[in-house]
Amino acid sequence: MTSYRNSDPHPPIMQGSPPAMIVPRLDWDRPPWNRWAFQHIREIVPTVEVWRGNGHRRPLPRAEHDLDALEVEDSMGRPATLAALLDETYTDGFLVLKDGAVAYERFFNGMDERTLHLSQSMAKSVTGAVAGILAGRGLIDPARPVTDYLPELSATGWAGATLQQVLDMTTGVRFSEAYTDRTSDIGQVDVATGWKPVPPGSDPGFRWPAHLWELILGLTETVRPHGAAFEYRSIETDVLAFVMERVTGKRLPEIVSQEIWQKLGADESACFTVDGAGYAVADGGFNATLRDYARFGQMILDDGAGIVPRDWIEATRDGRCGSGYSESLPEGGYKNQFWITDPRSRSLNCRGVFGQLIQIDWDNRMVTVKLSSWPDFSNTAYAIATGRAIERIATALR
Repeated sequence: MTSYRNSDPHPPIMQGSPPAMIVPRLDWDRPPWNRWAFQHIREIVPTVEVWRGNGHRRPLPRAEHDLDALEVEDSMGRPATLAALLDETYTDGFLVLKDGAVAYERFFNGMDERTLHLSQSMAKSVTGAVAGILAGRGLIDPARPVTDYLPELSATGWAGATLQQVLDMTTGVRFSEAYTDRTSDIGQVDVATGWKPVPPGSDPGFRWPAHLWELILGLTETVRPHGAAFEYRSIETDVLAFVMERVTGKRLPEIVSQEIWQKLGADESACFTVDGAGYAVADGGFNATLRDYARFGQMILDDGAGIVPRDWIEATRDGRCGSGYSESLPEGGYKNQFWITDPRSRSLNCRGVFGQLIQIDWDNRMVTVKLSSWPDFSNTAYAIATGRAIERIATALR
């Protein structure tokens, strides 16, 4: 079934009692089901709370501009309005903070200010930010071998890799990130995390991993020397999270709660999806509200705001850039679980498949959050059009 835009008639997915259209377990993240599912993860798979605590809610002052009619380009390079582009790119929520104030905010597709939305791989940047905190305290040292923290990995492809290489996705571990292949390594992650059942028609003799740790222990091959090249592989973030759990003696949702979410002034508690062993899916299972994602971005923009060490953020912004990182960021880079837009602006991105984005722009003192439910895992044209629209917004708000 094809998907639908916000301006199209909406099919009755999970509406009525009993629901007229029930989301299939095998395809909840595929179109059109993801248009409902990304806002209802707690109804699909097990989750664990990332508690916001009893503290203050950081106010987001409002200095709003009506940018609906702002002239931008659509994904084909044709003239369009910002409102039309947000519709074209299956937007669920869009928010711009300028100098810490809400300049523009829109909700679509049934989303509202309290809705938790799946982050996909923006979760990696949340995990990387916590790693910066632990490194600042001396609990982890990125220069040390990852096996110093997880000796069990001595029998895997991570033997000889440093924790920094895990953070930067430059280990040589063989891992296929082929999203459309249900039996690839990332397809096995879907099963190991409990996101998906074993695909029908699979080889009955294949032993599917019961949880993420079992999958990690089974990755024994390398394809290049550690540190030789960047290759995007989600499993690196899960290895990082296991290191953080080992050194703190706490589970990831508790670490994120104590180190970031309780200090952020979040509106709502967040949550992680968890696998059969209770492990939170660090590589993509984080869920939060539109405004709380913006608060996270603003904290990074404020050089850590006393939460994440300033020097960790500076080191992240100084990561290597160039070709070979991302089609939609031709001058981009990757460092400490964040994307870098280009070597001049050194803006940071948190990015996830199906159109999730937090862009953190120091030059314009601006944070932009876009939560989406694209029909495809990736769409370079959508990503480029969104980036250009953010540039137009920055110009309009100067």
